[in-house]
Amino acid sequence: MRVVGKPIRKKDAMALVTGKPVYMDDVAPKDCLIVKVLRSPHANAMVKSINTERAKKAAGIEVVYTWEDVPNQRFTMAGQTYPEPSPYDRLILDRHVRYVGDPVAIVAGEDDACVDKALKMIKVEYEVLPALLDFHESKDNVLLVHPEENWEAKCPVGADNKRNLCACGSDAMGDIDAVLEDCDVVVEETYHTLANQQAMMETFRTTCYMDAYGRLNVLSSTQIVFHLRRILSEALGTSKSKIRVVKPRIGGGFGAKQSAVAEIYPAFVTWKTGKPSKMIFTREESQIASSPRHEMEVSVRVGADKNGKIRAIDVYTLSNTGAYGEHGPTTVGLSGHKSIPLYGSLESFRFAYDVVYTNTMSAGAYRGYGATQGIFAVESAVSQLAAKLGMDPVELRMKNMVREGQVMPAYYGETTRSCALDRCMMRAKEMIGWDEKFPCRDMGNGKVRSVGVSMAMQGSGISGVDVGSATIKLNEDGIYTLMIGAADMGTGCDTILAQMAAECLDCGIDDIIVSGADTDTSPYDSGSYASSTTYVTGRAVERACEKLKEKICQRASQMMECSAEGLEFDGHVVKDLDSGKSVTLQEIGTSSMCGNECALQVTESHSSPVSPPPFMVGMVEIELDKETGHVEILDYVAVVDCGTVVNPNLARVQVEGGLVQGIGMALYENIQYTQKGQMMNQSFMQYKVPTRLDMGKLRVEFEPSYEPTGPFGAKSIGEIVINTPSPALAHAIYNATGLWFRELPITSEKIAMGLLKK
Repeated sequence: MRVVGKPIRKKDAMALVTGKPVYMDDVAPKDCLIVKVLRSPHANAMVKSINTERAKKAAGIEVVYTWEDVPNQRFTMAGQTYPEPSPYDRLILDRHVRYVGDPVAIVAGEDDACVDKALKMIKVEYEVLPALLDFHESKDNVLLVHPEENWEAKCPVGADNKRNLCACGSDAMGDIDAVLEDCDVVVEETYHTLANQQAMMETFRTTCYMDAYGRLNVLSSTQIVFHLRRILSEALGTSKSKIRVVKPRIGGGFGAKQSAVAEIYPAFVTWKTGKPSKMIFTREESQIASSPRHEMEVSVRVGADKNGKIRAIDVYTLSNTGAYGEHGPTTVGLSGHKSIPLYGSLESFRFAYDVVYTNTMSAGAYRGYGATQGIFAVESAVSQLAAKLGMDPVELRMKNMVREGQVMPAYYGETTRSCALDRCMMRAKEMIGWDEKFPCRDMGNGKVRSVGVSMAMQGSGISGVDVGSATIKLNEDGIYTLMIGAADMGTGCDTILAQMAAECLDCGIDDIIVSGADTDTSPYDSGSYASSTTYVTGRAVERACEKLKEKICQRASQMMECSAEGLEFDGHVVKDLDSGKSVTLQEIGTSSMCGNECALQVTESHSSPVSPPPFMVGMVEIELDKETGHVEILDYVAVVDCGTVVNPNLARVQVEGGLVQGIGMALYENIQYTQKGQMMNQSFMQYKVPTRLDMGKLRVEFEPSYEPTGPFGAKSIGEIVINTPSPALAHAIYNATGLWFRELPITSEKIAMGLLKK
């Protein structure tokens, strides 16, 4: 291949490094009303009264809105395909506030200073209610987070607001209890992962204005332009056709911007006033009122015979969706459906779950989307099983891992048609020097060096749901324009999809102009999430380009007055092999502007009935100080099977970025609440994310397979890369200390105290 598989520079690289105005705040109208919200200081309360008169009279203030001013129409902020599995449990402003940070009033004024002053003038009297903060106590509690009658679940996901259930369900094969009873060795443990913040550099931000035709235009840092349009239409009670959503360059999303966290408030202001508005979250707001990863408690039972054959896996997940149900019913499924299938020859499995409401900040989508929590639990249990059996954990995994051609248990009956997991494992073992370093080496200075291993899988889009689309057209100068609805949030999908188009059309990547994402001009696309863009939208690009080539040849045949069947197109010239006549691509583009009835433009959509998983192995070498508990990462090797690697440079930085986020989840990131439900980690001073000094040496390689259903054999890579650090680090820490840590993060303090007790 000429273009696909090459480390081509990102299309927007120069604009970024030269500081061009490409982000939302760079291109927002200059005369915007500044929009902010007053947030609840209570975890659970009713607004008894609210006095906004002084605030409304403050200099520079345009409007102040309360729950009495907004539609009484519930919606969800979750960016999901309609009908959304997430329940409709939101109002723009609600008299019942359900977590510390829940919006109470919207204030819009001419600048930050006057809005901040007006927010302090609003007087609210609350009826403070008992708060439900422990998700273990939520299910069937007499305290209800959502007692309202107009709460609605659009899909049958086992939701029941009168039981504090956002979702529940189960899936099984065989008699799990009987098989586990018959196993020689069983590991039974419970694992706890806290909520994690995506901590993207660009906080949530949106600007809105009304155009000359009375339509609401929304420019937002979002991953989901089409879903956002629907969410706003539901919340505002208006037609989707009256709303246009456009995405500028995004300064990171990682799933946080798959929910409409900020958009509704400026949209409501502009919809009501007709004036441009802008809302930019502070870092504190992004910490206390956003959409972090779901806190989960995952209970695992793994059974094997004495030779190490894993026979059964039983997983139960309790997930904390917080005050609202965005992504609650869907994230939990991945905790079992993307962890159990790693082991391909099970006699039995069971996966059950409950997702519960609490009076904490509502959770949402975050890279890995539930698989991260489930893989931490299952892979940790398998490593403990290896220790119990006295087996090398790499050997145990090689003996039991899913292989190409197997039906994957708990993975919707799908067969893996592309799987290089075994090669990934052997290559990672070789890279890190596993045989020489496992399990540990005492350095003689109070420090121990040890290694740990984990493997992971994810998916490539949501099978039977996600839709990717592409429009490709030939311009009169022989250059193509590719229009997409997928959102490039730094991943480089604009570049990757352009590479695919260039490969199909036999041209250079500079001959492909990429435009997107805009609900008025882009073809429909579900959005950039669920690791779908390369696999799903990439196939749409392939199909569109193939059809455009046919149209190009058809137009050339008209120009040369010959049959289209004997024509050859080399990307620059269409030649009639019989007569020797030829026309250039530019001549074809120019001719299409006059007396032409064959539009040189094609739109194609694609939705896949399967979601082929990428696979990955991560191995880590650490040095642990037994006195302080400090863990230093010396070496992390990652070997990934994402099918055909479309752009090695972009794939590599995807892996490295995901590994660092996973390291942060494993060792540092620790969301904590007070007894009154107030978050204690309101800034990066308290909420620690890894720096470059914490990463250690990261080494990334690829073991390509070929996925027959993917474009050029490609699968996804965006999410899987965050899934191995937590279990690999927990395993390495066990090998160094003899202590299993089953709650994240595994801080130095926990290690030191554990060693002290031991």
